[in-house]
Amino acid sequence: MKQKLLVFCLLVSLRMHAQELNLIPKPYRTEIMDGNFTLSAETKIFLASDAEEKSARFINDYLQKFYGFHLQIVKKNNTATQQNILVFSKTNMENPVQGAYTLTINRNMAVIGSADPSGWFYGVQTLIQLFPFEKKTKFTLPCLEIEDRPRFAYRGMHLDVGRHFFPVDFIKKYIDFIAMYKMNTFHWHLTEDQGWRIEIKKYPRLTEVGAYRNGTIIGHHPGTGNDDTRYGGFYTQEQIREIVKYAADRYITVIPEIELPGHASAAIAAYPELSCFPEEATRKAKNVVWSGDSTGKQVQQSWGVYPDVFCPSDYTFHFLENVLDEVMALFPSKYIHIGGDECPKDNWKRSAFCQQLIQSKNLKDEHGLQSYFIQRIEKYLNSKGRNIIGWDEILEGGLAPNATVMSWRGEKGGIEAAKQKHQVIMTPGGWVYFDHSQTKHEDSVVIGGYTPIQKVYGYEPVPSEMSEEDARYVLGAQANVWTEYMKYPSKVEYMIFPRMSALSEVLWTEKTHKDWSDFSRRLTNEFKRYDWWGVRSSKAYFDPVNQ
Repeated sequence: MKQKLLVFCLLVSLRMHAQELNLIPKPYRTEIMDGNFTLSAETKIFLASDAEEKSARFINDYLQKFYGFHLQIVKKNNTATQQNILVFSKTNMENPVQGAYTLTINRNMAVIGSADPSGWFYGVQTLIQLFPFEKKTKFTLPCLEIEDRPRFAYRGMHLDVGRHFFPVDFIKKYIDFIAMYKMNTFHWHLTEDQGWRIEIKKYPRLTEVGAYRNGTIIGHHPGTGNDDTRYGGFYTQEQIREIVKYAADRYITVIPEIELPGHASAAIAAYPELSCFPEEATRKAKNVVWSGDSTGKQVQQSWGVYPDVFCPSDYTFHFLENVLDEVMALFPSKYIHIGGDECPKDNWKRSAFCQQLIQSKNLKDEHGLQSYFIQRIEKYLNSKGRNIIGWDEILEGGLAPNATVMSWRGEKGGIEAAKQKHQVIMTPGGWVYFDHSQTKHEDSVVIGGYTPIQKVYGYEPVPSEMSEEDARYVLGAQANVWTEYMKYPSKVEYMIFPRMSALSEVLWTEKTHKDWSDFSRRLTNEFKRYDWWGVRSSKAYFDPVNQ
């Protein structure tokens, strides 16, 4: 009898293990049923309205790319007598954050229900994760019921294209990564000391001059030399429109970042009048080997923070307003990111114009001048119906009235901004800077730091110090990908995977539903997905020294 009971328990255990799902991020509720649904080229997609077409096109594109077939799309309301179909259903769901959905699979059909189009799209991402990692024209999916919903309204990934430039095809691929992990924001860092990457028709020298540097340091800053190779690139306005539409089709908002008043060397190289000292040559960093011309204003060739920042003159504000007009015409996002970080005050301190401006505006000091700069830009953007996001330095000297703060120097800035009743996006370097190493055995050049996937997964975007009232101002979080040491797309992939998978669960899944041991089990399967997608990922997770 004991032997039979042991065999029965073993069979039940094996059956349960076989039916475990490897979904990331983890859904709110999952129930696996008996039976399977067979998806094949004969399966039809039934749409009740045009609103589901984006999701239907996405799943067809995915099937065609990875399996070599697609499904016929049929617009029909009555599905009661149909079999072998995928249905998008309008379903009322109570959730304060958009994107909640249900996925029901029985032997005859798979049904994705939601109250809004983004929910259908997220249901598609879950369905796709049930597909096999081998090319088949027919495969079975387990019968199940899933009820799912996002925890945070803002779920983002950032990419710096100022230090290193990436082609349009990779930007689209990056957006697909964001989509498939149910994130909804792409923060695109477009201007830097080392390159201006967005075409501005009113100021063509921004890309003619500012998009290219005469060389790049070799190795870790300050480097062991210079490659003496002209480097750069930029996105045309037509390409940007294409990318913004591509993202919108995946329910992703693209937020552009135009850095000001600091990190402005590339713009100043193109238009020296933007500097407080237009006749002075660009100052290179200590111990940096420079390539080519070193007279006049130059695009920086090394990393770090530089003192030549925008002069707070009427000329500069007129310039920035014209730039932002073209930016707003390209990006329909509610937010425009204006940077505001790492702005040295050296030139402002020795500028007679700036000191006079501080006095005439009754400002306390140069920090007050930066606040004046930010608030003037904010007022202009507000007049156009947009709001600003800035890094947490914009708290210094007084926060602009309607600003949203990205807290990157730890969580302190986010906590302070929330206390002042400002919305907050958490991006603290110790947890979500994906330019940090994820292994103690890193053999490629990275900026420094050590942020293993365990630390990313353990991050909680609402700090324990926050009151319940202040916590309401936390919109969500994002990972930042600074590319000083990421020259190629493959290095970006290596740095974001598998940490992006962990972050997706931090942002989507209820805090009480997270479990590292369960995530670890699912993560092992996720490496097969990376291989299936053909992306490079770090294997640091499997190194015992990182456990």
